[in-house]
Amino acid sequence: MGSVEIADMTREYAADIIAWRYPPPYDCYDLAGVEAAFLTDPGNGYLALVHEGRLIGFRVFGVDGQVPGGVYDGSALDTGGGLRPELTGRGLGRQAIATGLTYGTARFRPAAFRVTVAGFNLRAQRVLRGLDFTPTATFEATTDGRPFVIMTRPAGDSVV
Repeated sequence: MGSVEIADMTREYAADIIAWRYPPPYDCYDLAGVEAAFLTDPGNGYLALVHEGRLIGFRVFGVDGQVPGGVYDGSALDTGGGLRPELTGRGLGRQAIATGLTYGTARFRPAAFRVTVAGFNLRAQRVLRGLDFTPTATFEATTDGRPFVIMTRPAGDSVV
């Protein structure tokens, strides 16, 4: 795909993202009901992923990368994100996540990264394993009982 870059979250990007709808069971990743202002507030950690000036996804750093019901501590920086629905399943996940990890390492200098992914999402888990994430815990979300997997990796490891 070429170069994917992190950009500030604009109001336009945020409005686009909250309108994205994923097919079931991936619809648990929809941001329906979230206000655009939440995504543009720098304190909430959302950033845009762009390719050639076009929004293709987003990354988030901090507590919004956590899922209610999981046990989290300060040993790692939580991160998450998503791709535009029509771009999922096309092999772009690795580059999107790697771009976020490179940015997160430079900006936050964490000891480790932590990702929480839906248990059914084997595609994402496979990509994360390829980026040296290892499963460290499983739990059921307190919001809907859906199983989730927490995966971590040291921040200093190469992301290539």
